Amino acid sequence: MRILWFSNTPANADEYFNNELKGTGGWLKALDKSLQKHVELHIAFYYDQDVKDFQYKKTYYHPIFRGKKGLLAKYLGKRLSKIVFREDVEKYLNIIDKVKPDLIHIHGTENPFGYVQDFVDIPVCISIQGNITVYYHKFFSGLEKRYLKYSSNVIKKITGIQEFKIEYNNFSKMQKREQEILQKCRYILGRTGWDHQITRILAPKSEYFYTGEILREGFYNNSWKHYDDRPFTIFTTSGNSFYKGFETLCSSLKLLIDSNDLNFEWRVAGVSENDSIVKVIKKKLGSHYPKKGLCLLGRLNGNELIDQLLDSSIYVMPSHIENSPNNLCEAMILGLPCIATYAGGTSSLMEHGKDGLLIQDGDPWSMAGGVLELFHNTEKAVKMGATARKKAILRHDRQKIITDLQVAYFKILNENKII
Repeated sequence: MRILWFSNTPANADEYFNNELKGTGGWLKALDKSLQKHVELHIAFYYDQDVKDFQYKKTYYHPIFRGKKGLLAKYLGKRLSKIVFREDVEKYLNIIDKVKPDLIHIHGTENPFGYVQDFVDIPVCISIQGNITVYYHKFFSGLEKRYLKYSSNVIKKITGIQEFKIEYNNFSKMQKREQEILQKCRYILGRTGWDHQITRILAPKSEYFYTGEILREGFYNNSWKHYDDRPFTIFTTSGNSFYKGFETLCSSLKLLIDSNDLNFEWRVAGVSENDSIVKVIKKKLGSHYPKKGLCLLGRLNGNELIDQLLDSSIYVMPSHIENSPNNLCEAMILGLPCIATYAGGTSSLMEHGKDGLLIQDGDPWSMAGGVLELFHNTEKAVKMGATARKKAILRHDRQKIITDLQVAYFKILNENKII
């Protein structure tokens, strides 16, 4: 079986380029590594240099180069929030013509790859990662629109480029593109009750297949342990985005410090002191921004992230919208006690009170209360972490995920009489 992926990231090609990206697409690398043993796998992806097709290990890679842009073109592209719709379809079709795949698998709806549906007879399936349409709807769940103008980067101030405003405008256009693609989609691959529900509306002609996600290797080989003499530390993986709930995290920490006089440390990966979101939250919270206890770690690679998680007491995911966040899945499979917002697909991952605590997104009081609950009841926290680990090990079983994916491929091909 010859499978062609269109992907938002280069998967294991980043090793070929010797350019491993911190915190980006690790699950897709793991899936690439596992699936290449069972099918002839080809992966197409955007790349910023003109590189010829190549094979690395058992997978064939097809970089898509859009051409060099001058500084003025880049500046105008950002200012005008230019995104690609159908402009690159011919590039995709050239790759399809070379590979001649039995099936095309598009990972995510964030890019325009899905337009190939209009031009090929080959069956096309689309995996749901996040969903721009719903993310756009939830963009201002934690921060008001007026904060779009803030940016901490001096160059961005001088040029007038406001990154959050650009992101919001991009989402506005991307959701339209996403809806056009999903309206015609026949086959959806998903993994939560949430992505199943939204695709019944956004992709009304589609058939839905459940396929899980493989996590990065290191998370299968480590497990969290409780130590009585370890200082109580909270850990979160977030990002420089409006809807990741960083303001809820900061408000929760301030409540914990002020109301209980507790000397917590809350470590946050994926956010650094120079990120715009930090300036925005400081502006919004003013004197209520925590003056102590907050440790911003910036972007971490897989091993650094594992070390931080294993050294923490609990994990908290504060996002306003997610599908099946890898950061929560990774914390669960390590056995770390977890708190997560009831947002998007998180209730498909974690059952409240059994293998974690679910709270309302945007509610710093319940988040702080959840932290106190686990702080004061270590036995309960450890038990929930152990239960979460058992569930996550089953959910992210590599062989089962590969089998489920191959079953989905065969069913799709059979419906199209390819096999």
